[in-house]
Amino acid sequence: MGRPLTGPAPYDALSLWHATAGDDWTPRPPLPGDATADVAIVGAGFTGLWTAYYLLRSDPHLRVRVVEAETAGFGASGRNGGWCSALFPKAPDRLAALPGAGRAGAVALHQEMRATVDEVGRVAAAEGIDAHFTKGGTVAVARTPVQLARARAEVADARAWGRGEDEVRLLDGDEARALVGARGAMGATFTPDCASIHPARLVRGLARAVERLGGVVHERTRATGIRPGAVATDHGTLRAEVVVRATEGYTARLGGHRRLLAPVYSLMVATEPLDEAQWAGIGLQGRPTFTEHRHLVVYGQRTADGRIAFGGRGAPYHFGSAVRPEHDRDEDVWAGLRSTLRDLFPVLDDVHFTHAWGGPLGIPRDWCASVGLDRATGLAWAGGYVGDGVSTTNLAGRTLRDLILGQETALTRLPWVQHRTRRWEPEPLRWLGINAGLRAMALADREERFTGRPSRIARAMSPLIGG
Repeated sequence: MGRPLTGPAPYDALSLWHATAGDDWTPRPPLPGDATADVAIVGAGFTGLWTAYYLLRSDPHLRVRVVEAETAGFGASGRNGGWCSALFPKAPDRLAALPGAGRAGAVALHQEMRATVDEVGRVAAAEGIDAHFTKGGTVAVARTPVQLARARAEVADARAWGRGEDEVRLLDGDEARALVGARGAMGATFTPDCASIHPARLVRGLARAVERLGGVVHERTRATGIRPGAVATDHGTLRAEVVVRATEGYTARLGGHRRLLAPVYSLMVATEPLDEAQWAGIGLQGRPTFTEHRHLVVYGQRTADGRIAFGGRGAPYHFGSAVRPEHDRDEDVWAGLRSTLRDLFPVLDDVHFTHAWGGPLGIPRDWCASVGLDRATGLAWAGGYVGDGVSTTNLAGRTLRDLILGQETALTRLPWVQHRTRRWEPEPLRWLGINAGLRAMALADREERFTGRPSRIARAMSPLIGG
């Protein structure tokens, strides 16, 4: 749930992406009462819609119904930073340590993530979805000696995993500044494995593609619980042999799921369209996504209509895994994002910011996304993307297709398949722990600026956040 700068608003005012999706956001009809399907999917975001899309592509005779509490793309799928990347939220060495994974499993998952970026672009083109897909890569700028050392370490680690210059490379100061005109850039890392997209255009187009294939999307239909063979909703019971939970940051609202995924908020701001002189000072030709080698996550892109959309963490976790409209707003975080962006690009000092929004993403206790199907119950799931979901959802949808259709494939053998994470601690421990972690990352950046040395706080927190 999100809101623009002032007051309640209709769906098209939830974010910059919603406002510019080229869609009137009229809700589809809700579930008309008790109904049946072969596959019932809870959540019409990327996970649910990719799953429906690939199932129907493989078997047009399947009866697939998707129920959504609001409208398709209402949540994180319509509000994210628009990074379709090869990033996976669990570090390779931690992936390799999962049961049965090993080095080969971690490498295989990374290669599938790389391929997934192109798969998203392929489907968008095939289905006529104008998602502003531009594969410009990602540049992560280093602006301090400590950040530059971290960039070098990242490249060295990539080499240890067999990743060459074609996957990630270190840029010197001149190369970095030629790509992105960030103040004080001393160097950067660059990977080609990311595309900038307009997420709301993609998710809305995907919903229409599902309908063209024969799937049914029921909007304004809130699921109140799931059990083997059925989804309970506020409009009736949807019965199906397979039930897919695709609720991500809203999972805590389902009965019995409050401690499964913690809803942590990420917020964004967007500038007015910039002129050519301003872009000359900023760079980002070819629309690479951009970030900084800091600890507190920030992310940005040059939009197709000439703005900068920029976001980051920092908003607090709310007690009891609460997800409410008012939590989408945090004036202090928005002010911090504007300040950070202006610090990166001084040419923006007098630029007007037209949009500000936010929303929850889902974080599992071990920071490892997962996908799976319990064949005994018919309950399937995917989620826990920790903000890396734009592409990972596509891989999840293809994997769920294979699992549901009973096909053993290279996708179903990846190490995140059937992974189970333990539940978060009960309150108040959950509130204390998550907010302490969020605060620690902000303090780690301040510590490094003050000491000029790698943060001890970040080193202490790394084992707790999947790093």
